[in-house]
Amino acid sequence: MTLFPEMIESGFQTSITGRAMEKGLLSLNTVNIRDFSKDLKHKKVDDYTYGGGAGLLMKADPVVDSFHSIEEKIGHKPRCIYLTPQGRTFTQEMAVDFAKEEELVFLCGHYEGIDERALDRVTTDWVSIGDYVLTGGELPAMVMMDAISRLVPGVLHNSESAETESFENGLLEYPQYTRPEVYDGSAVPKILLSGDHAKVDAYRHVQSLIRTRKYRPDLFETYVKEHPDEKIPPEVFEE
Repeated sequence: MTLFPEMIESGFQTSITGRAMEKGLLSLNTVNIRDFSKDLKHKKVDDYTYGGGAGLLMKADPVVDSFHSIEEKIGHKPRCIYLTPQGRTFTQEMAVDFAKEEELVFLCGHYEGIDERALDRVTTDWVSIGDYVLTGGELPAMVMMDAISRLVPGVLHNSESAETESFENGLLEYPQYTRPEVYDGSAVPKILLSGDHAKVDAYRHVQSLIRTRKYRPDLFETYVKEHPDEKIPPEVFEE
């Protein structure tokens, strides 16, 4: 649900998500909220706020009516995510939860937001992608759509890809390397060439611990608390 459907369509119909749509693994339907404006001449969807204040607010009726059109099309009330700085911060855990849904609706606001009466009637989740303000909800929606879509079975070529990346086990992903074996004097760690999968897995886990402690100490602290029996190697704490 957006005032700028072409923005969503152009972004989602490319790369991995675009190929997934061609295979029928994903589908995208954009609903232009402006099409439900009662202002037949100018298609106005915003107005001044009661009580004063700067800026304009999206009106309730075109938002609610556009949502009802979706309900009528699919036959039930779907989960509706409102993109707003006031929402819970989006995480990988939330992406996994959302990926279980058969349908998801993203409500993209603009101007100073949306009339509260519309939000009360259509939204189930308020979600933010960070503590900053954007001009509209389209970019946050696309971020979430990308993160959620890649968790749908078959969207990624390698079935293990979504399970071995950052945040899946509470840690950042380990460093990775490809050919050539030596680049500009830097060689790939020998253990990765050993063929010993157990040692490679152990090495990668330590590297994830090191990287998480360095770049996301908050995640590292949480991981340690949740794994009290794990012996953290000394090298993880070396500067």
